[in-house]
Amino acid sequence: MKPFSNNQLERYPIYLKLFKDLEAKGEVIVSSPYIAEKLGFSEELVRKDLQAVCTIYGRPRRGRNIADTIEDIEKFLGYSKPEPAILVGAGNLGGALLRFPGFTEAGLNIEAAFDSSYELAGRQIAGKNVYGMALLPHYVRDRGIKVAVLTVPAGAAQGVADLLMKNGIEAIWNFAPTSLEVGPEVILVNSNLASSLAVLSHRLREKREKNNG
Repeated sequence: MKPFSNNQLERYPIYLKLFKDLEAKGEVIVSSPYIAEKLGFSEELVRKDLQAVCTIYGRPRRGRNIADTIEDIEKFLGYSKPEPAILVGAGNLGGALLRFPGFTEAGLNIEAAFDSSYELAGRQIAGKNVYGMALLPHYVRDRGIKVAVLTVPAGAAQGVADLLMKNGIEAIWNFAPTSLEVGPEVILVNSNLASSLAVLSHRLREKREKNNG
C-alpha cells in the first residue's frame, strides 16, 4: 500500500459525510466538480484522493456511483469492522468522548474506561464500565486490545502511555496536552485542542481585519 499523508487521510471522512448525505437524498451519481465545489477542494485533488481508494474509476462527464464509493472509503478506513479500544481518563473530556455516539460508525468501539479516581471507578458512563487502573493490564491483555484513547492530565500522560505500551497497546490517540515518547512500533496520533483553537482564532482575526479594511 502506498503511503498516505495525514492531510489526505483526514479528508476521507469529509468525503464520506458528503456522500452519505447525498445518498440519503436519493442521489446515485456524483461528479468531481460538484464534490470540489461543495467541499472547497480542487477538482484535481478530489480525483486523486478518490482514485487512490476506489475500486472503480469515475466516468468522465458522469461521475462516481455514490454507494460504491461509500463502500470503498469505509473499507479503506476500516469502518466496516470497528476496532475495540479503551479510554484512559474518564474525567470531563474522557466522559464526553464516552458519550459521543459516532465512534463506532467511524471504526472505533470504546469498550471500557479506566481512571485513577476512586470516585469514578466502578461507575458507568454512557453504558461503559469505568475500572480502576490496577485492572488495566489484565483487561487489555485478556481481550487483545490494541488501541487506547488517552485523556489524562499532562503530568500523568507519559506514565500511562508507558503502561499501555508495556501491555501490548499498538496505537494511542492522545488528547493530553503534552508530547509523548513512544517506540517506533507504536502509532501515536495527537489531538491538540490548543492548536485547533489557535487556527480558529487566527482565521477569525484575519476575517475581521479584512472586513475592517
